Amino acid sequence: MFPKRKYMDGGDGREMGLKRPQFDSSSSFFGASVGSSLMYNPSYAYAGQPPPFPVVRLRGLPFDCSEADVIDFFCGLDILDILFVHKGGRFSGEAFCVLAYPLQVDFAIQRNRQNMGRRYIEVYRSKRQEYYSAVAHEVSDMRGGSPRRSAPRARSADGGKDLVEHTGVLRMRGLPYSAGKDDVMDFFKDYELSEDCVHIVLNSDGRPTGEAFVEFANAEDSKSAMGRDRMTLGSRYIELFPSTPKEMDDAIKR
Repeated sequence: MFPKRKYMDGGDGREMGLKRPQFDSSSSFFGASVGSSLMYNPSYAYAGQPPPFPVVRLRGLPFDCSEADVIDFFCGLDILDILFVHKGGRFSGEAFCVLAYPLQVDFAIQRNRQNMGRRYIEVYRSKRQEYYSAVAHEVSDMRGGSPRRSAPRARSADGGKDLVEHTGVLRMRGLPYSAGKDDVMDFFKDYELSEDCVHIVLNSDGRPTGEAFVEFANAEDSKSAMGRDRMTLGSRYIELFPSTPKEMDDAIKR
């Protein structure tokens, strides 16, 4: 599904291919974004040494924490990946957050002991090896048949999916932020889809939210495609929900 590349030992989040090999320098994450002029320049000197891998670790997260909560907590920073840490199949309250550039780690550390809801969150520096070890553990758990999802989403009420009438539209949740239309089409490779059928949802800053809508040829296909619910894209479990053209249009126009 993902292109194979040779990854070097160097430094920034664009080289985290073991977990997100679909990242590419053409990704919108690596262009300038709102408020980026001061903290997003990766070209500052490291005296000939590779820059450090830009990852921080969080502790004390609420157990109903979502990726959107982490993004809000680090508002203004470019987040490439969020990895929730599980122990015994349950969310541990810890997560790794990979940023676009090493300099952003300094800004992330400034959020240490700030609140998320009623919880104050610890933020501290981490290392490439710690992040990849956590990735390997999560992937190993999934291959071992763990029934949990990749991130806690206790706020959602997703029961009764089988009772919903299908309209030919499905909503996807939990996509890697780097996922493109080709990745979604490959996820549904058993169905005839074109790029025009895939709609990646963006936030007000033009960044992916981790959701997408897919238009199938008919309601029968969308109902059949629900069999892909909780399957993986990369190392992420993808949740699928029956949707409607109106819900899709409203989400795209936001």
